[in-house]
Amino acid sequence: MRRTSFIALIAVMFLVAGALSPAVAADTIKIGLYLPMTGAVAAYGQMEWDGIQIANAMMPEVLGKKIELVLVDTKSDKIEAANAVSRLIEKEKVVGILGEAISGNSMAGNPISEAAKVPTVSPTATNPLVNQGKNYAFRACFIDPFQGQVAAQFARDKLKAGSAAVIIDIAQDYCVGLANFFVKEFVKLGGKVVSTTYIQTGDQDFSAQLSAVQATKPDIIYAPNYYTEDALMAKQARDLGINVPILTGDGAQADALIEVGGKAVENMYFTGHFHKDAASTERSKEYIKRFKEQKGKEADAFGALGADAYFLLVESIKAAGTTDGTKVRDALAAVKDFQGVSGVITMGESGNPVKSMVINKVENGKFAFVTVINP
Repeated sequence: MRRTSFIALIAVMFLVAGALSPAVAADTIKIGLYLPMTGAVAAYGQMEWDGIQIANAMMPEVLGKKIELVLVDTKSDKIEAANAVSRLIEKEKVVGILGEAISGNSMAGNPISEAAKVPTVSPTATNPLVNQGKNYAFRACFIDPFQGQVAAQFARDKLKAGSAAVIIDIAQDYCVGLANFFVKEFVKLGGKVVSTTYIQTGDQDFSAQLSAVQATKPDIIYAPNYYTEDALMAKQARDLGINVPILTGDGAQADALIEVGGKAVENMYFTGHFHKDAASTERSKEYIKRFKEQKGKEADAFGALGADAYFLLVESIKAAGTTDGTKVRDALAAVKDFQGVSGVITMGESGNPVKSMVINKVENGKFAFVTVINP
């Protein structure tokens, strides 16, 4: 009798444990992140992670449950990015994913999340191909056709450039695509591209490319590359006596650019996503304040977009009233006049936001706000 009672008690305990486990698990909602925390573009991942942490502190719960963030380092690599998405979906059972930071890695990860019907929001992948043909892929940033168009207009109207030398990182989809959009618009506006040269991520010596630039005497250099290569290129250009303005894209706006480039990157212009002096929403003002208090520095563009990606996903889960992937996807697609950190966002076709752009420049060793360009 005692043995029977003991066995019955054990059975009840297992039943209770089995009943409680899902309830305990259900107390949290998992959101995955795949970001380049190490490797060639680690600065992007680190900035976005900072911004997402601030956003999580501002909105730590949804549907009455605590949000758990699961971060996987992609090591700035496409294969690692694809593996990270698989891990987040299959092992971690996340309901949505934030990332990746750059376009090539996002294109490696998105087919996997698409097949699993798990919505993703990239903070900063601007190449239009990232979301092309995808129903579950979204982003918090504008796309490169708009960025290239604005850059060309700024070069012609504000910098008074009649000619441009273009230096392109051939290894990065983002750089190649953005350069093509710039060239098309610049020529359309009456400008002339007098030199096109190519580099690769990790290059240290740009003497051959800069010699070709110097020979053509352009009014500006357009170099839509990542921060390390642009910083080194600027230093070598100035050493050669090439002092024309350098215009680049959002991918160069990282503190590491100034740390590496020093005085050589003074007056470098950027088409960008954010500057604290252009903050226009209550959410952005609160974010900027918290970021300064918690991180001990000024809010940056990549952090702001990381926060916006987080808010877009979490607010869409809230609007859907569920973590069901298809319903969250529908809520993301329906976003209108969202009051984000980087501005007001309305989700357009193919998960591409319609939003304003800022022009920034390096001035006295800091990123300075120049103007806002509306879509």
